[in-house]
Amino acid sequence: MMERLAVATPDGVGELVLDAAVAPRAGLLLGHGAGSDIEGWDLALLARELPAHGVIVARYRQPHRMVGRKLPGSTASLDRGWTPAVAALRERWPDLPLFVGGHSAGARTACRGFDAQTPGVVALSFPLHPPGQPAKSRVAELIGVTGPVLVVQGSRDTFGTPGEFRASIDPWPQNLRLVEVPDATHPLAPVRNAPAEAVEARERLVVAAVADFIDGVIRPPAAAATP
Repeated sequence: MMERLAVATPDGVGELVLDAAVAPRAGLLLGHGAGSDIEGWDLALLARELPAHGVIVARYRQPHRMVGRKLPGSTASLDRGWTPAVAALRERWPDLPLFVGGHSAGARTACRGFDAQTPGVVALSFPLHPPGQPAKSRVAELIGVTGPVLVVQGSRDTFGTPGEFRASIDPWPQNLRLVEVPDATHPLAPVRNAPAEAVEARERLVVAAVADFIDGVIRPPAAAATP
């Protein structure tokens, strides 16, 4: 069941679109990219599939999109719009672990807004750098998160390939997990004429990566018994 919830922010009204789970174990708040919306392939996929895994998915539409603007006014405006959305969901589900994340700029916003109450971050197509400008790295936002982080990255993402992540983060932090999506570009979506089996395989990979990450955080492996 889908529900819409208005969110008041300093820059106007944002919107949460909620996809409920029958027996929720966690929530996941997802923000869209700077020039995209909550109907992006990866966000729509997770909203459709994760509720069956016990995860409520809340996709957040920033205020600039609500008034028809494609791009945000500034990075600061994204942060101002994000904080009230997090607060609204924490108030609604005070006893549910609320993960945060998003696609591209939405992932960056979630990383910047990370706090001690957040169990983990799901970064879809994290924009490590602008295309063709590897020197303008945003890696500090990613490795600045002190909790568990999942990065789901296309192998051909011009904003940063998995190989570039591995080369630029040394030593690799224990809290960071990287899942590579073969042959995927920044949107993560399959090409229009992709065979059905290839589409299904990519969907399974992305959904499983996120579901397993959330499950691993809220249900960590039992510690080995001390002899």
